[in-house]
Amino acid sequence: MKAIVLAAGRGTRISRSIEEIPKCVLSINGVSLIRRTILMLLDRGIEPVLCVGYRHEAIRKELADLDVTYYYNPFFNVTNSIASFWFARHELTDDTIIMNGDVYIEQEILDMVIETTKECALLVDQSRTTVGDYFLQLENGLVKKYGKELPIKERTCEYVGVGKIKASFLEEFKTRLERLIGDQQHQLWWENVLYSLTEDKSIQTIDVEGRFWAEIDYFDDYERILVHEKNLSTLGAL
Repeated sequence: MKAIVLAAGRGTRISRSIEEIPKCVLSINGVSLIRRTILMLLDRGIEPVLCVGYRHEAIRKELADLDVTYYYNPFFNVTNSIASFWFARHELTDDTIIMNGDVYIEQEILDMVIETTKECALLVDQSRTTVGDYFLQLENGLVKKYGKELPIKERTCEYVGVGKIKASFLEEFKTRLERLIGDQQHQLWWENVLYSLTEDKSIQTIDVEGRFWAEIDYFDDYERILVHEKNLSTLGAL
């Protein structure tokens, strides 16, 4: 199994608060977020593939001693994650986890993704429908509607920023990815490949069931992670 981690973007909403460094290298208990993620993947025998762009040298430095395959998106300033993903498309040869590099999850959540038998699934949090970044509407666990501006009454969960595609679905996924890139849809997120298939394909979901997670879009998100880690340390000391 492989994991494609997307970490090419600048993160304009938080960049000024963190001195223009990639947000995935922010420290959590002395370990950068990206290193923490890669170590979790390696611990489960998953081959990490990392798509980089903005200040990629800082990310490579964090992971210099780890076995990671890199793909560089030189157009990170004018494209979105679908373009970064396209550079790594040849890595789609086996069951693949896809995740955004600014996502913090616990090992327990990662294991849920690893162990799922669903052909194509996105990780969601059904406990969050009001405050968040990107929302979905589910029907019997399948994605029906999606968007940052999805009306509150239509939301049933927040998207966590992690997905998984089984090998049996890869050809269909790659075909649609190539079509969108061929149509110059470089401003889309990688998830739009899946969203564009919802009329013909069942895009399933995995609910984190209230477990803690965070995607670092704003400095407040980073502070939430630090508080969570502090609470874990306090509990561990009891």
